[in-house]
Amino acid sequence: MATFTVRGKNIEITPSLREYVEKRVGKVTKYFDNVGEITVLLTVSKGRHIVEVTVPVGGGVLLRGEEATMDMYTSIDLVVEKLERQVHKQKTKLARRFRHGGLKAEAFKEDSAAMEKLDDSEDEYPVVKTKRFVVKPMDVQEAIMQMNLLNHNFFVFRDAQTEEVNVVYRRNDGNYGLIESGN
Repeated sequence: MATFTVRGKNIEITPSLREYVEKRVGKVTKYFDNVGEITVLLTVSKGRHIVEVTVPVGGGVLLRGEEATMDMYTSIDLVVEKLERQVHKQKTKLARRFRHGGLKAEAFKEDSAAMEKLDDSEDEYPVVKTKRFVVKPMDVQEAIMQMNLLNHNFFVFRDAQTEEVNVVYRRNDGNYGLIESGN
């Protein structure tokens, strides 16, 4: 049985809500032998009921899903559907990663009728556009300014001090993040 951490932000986690979360989100554990502690954050913000779920499964794989609707139970149901779609869509890649067990192949046979819409031929991620550009040396603040001027969510640049290629990005909370390359 998987362990859960269920937290609430601007919402009280009632026993019935916790039970519903554990029952519904627990469904994704049937695909794996080894599941870590499942983290669920329930948030109510401006009338929106947001559910964020993180499920660590063996081999360093993380399943993550987020949904927001006007009803908490609907958000929970939708995030579970999203996680199950991720698992089914990535079934072949996950099977390769869990070569020595860990992925329960029989779990896919049980509910394959419900997920028949998902095609296993979608084994590759299609690249629909390629861009080439010069990565200019600059500092982080200038990179953020460039990103904002271009109205993008991320910006690739060469750090003027380290000469490493880095990425700045806009986080969902409105702040900025930096991804540094390194050896």
